[in-house]
Amino acid sequence: MQDDLLCALNEIEDPELGIGIVDLGLIYRADWTETGIEVDVTMTTSSCPFRAALLDEVNKILQQRFHEASSIRVKVVWDPPWGLDRLSENARLALGLTRPPRA
Repeated sequence: MQDDLLCALNEIEDPELGIGIVDLGLIYRADWTETGIEVDVTMTTSSCPFRAALLDEVNKILQQRFHEASSIRVKVVWDPPWGLDRLSENARLALGLTRPPRA
């Protein structure tokens, strides 16, 4: 079920970069528990101008995809701080931080 949550959340793209928020490493936790869905999310900076919009999108997609969840709790966390080490390989490629493998 966690994979389903992560797949749905990765459909939400960072508005500036056009990369899914899971690939960017912004989702620290996404669990389906006995009481519902719990998600811990961070931002690249504490002054992120898209914070409210991203949180709204997270809630919206989870409500649409997992309407059987009794509750959805999305919490912003700052520890550990986000860093480039959280990027997936897909995000690194998209940002030009690594080269594609040779054929």
